[in-house]
Amino acid sequence: MKAVRFHEYGEHDVLRYEDADRPAAADGQVLVRVAGTTFNPVDAAIRAGYMREAMPVTLPHTPGIDLSGTVEGTGEAVIAFLPMLADGASAEYVVVDRALLAAAPTNVPLADTAALPSSALTAWQAVFEHADIRPGQRVLVNGGGGAVGGYAIQLAAQAGAYVIATAGPRSRDAVRAHGASEVIDYTAGPIRVGEPVDAVLHLARADASTLVEQIRPGGVLVSTVGPVEAGGAAGIRVVPMGVRSDAAQLTEIVHRVEAGTLRLDISARYRLPDLPEVHALGEKGGFRGKVVVTVGE
Repeated sequence: MKAVRFHEYGEHDVLRYEDADRPAAADGQVLVRVAGTTFNPVDAAIRAGYMREAMPVTLPHTPGIDLSGTVEGTGEAVIAFLPMLADGASAEYVVVDRALLAAAPTNVPLADTAALPSSALTAWQAVFEHADIRPGQRVLVNGGGGAVGGYAIQLAAQAGAYVIATAGPRSRDAVRAHGASEVIDYTAGPIRVGEPVDAVLHLARADASTLVEQIRPGGVLVSTVGPVEAGGAAGIRVVPMGVRSDAAQLTEIVHRVEAGTLRLDISARYRLPDLPEVHALGEKGGFRGKVVVTVGE
């Protein structure tokens, strides 16, 4: 089979499109023919070696934590969020623990459904588990133009919240379409909201000190980009979170996609051999929304 792998840590040019042995499924696993995967910043960080102590991978390593494809032997269309240390979906085939799989939505091209697992699960867990968004609350989504931000805006708005989102000029229209009632251009100066918010979803790497100041007492800041100091703010709960795979939640997300209430925002599609270029562009901030990498036919 063909795969993109890296045999050493380094820049995007360590990624090689090459022949690799087709993996064999063990007990509790299935072999999936890959239709699509995605680019995620964590893939680039692992490849570059920035996370080699916290996340040591076996070399050569195949990146790609998002998966859409079909189960060999049954033809089931599935999606999954794959373990970050295992070989990923940037290959024609990958083995997956069956417990991680959810049925893919039927109203979206299969390759495109790879845009769901890691980003939509991150948004779901941030909105519902950690921030516990309720109707009538004011929510600031910092990083609304990103893949996670797009899903978070939709989910928070559907939960009945008044959503304010930060975004650059190129993402403004998409953020509005996702359900943000206000959009703050983070490139124009400090992020300020008119009234205090109940929750901040901190999804972009930026100084969070001014965000904490705008949360009402008793509110919460959920950060997907590392720890944040509350700066002594009274009664502010700060939650650093990491996403986990959850097939049941992924199934709920799929139901919303099929119902038309949750929309995918795919900004670009590339082929598997182009993955080194995708990493290079992604590390320069060249993408808005989600980038899908199609595999096979």
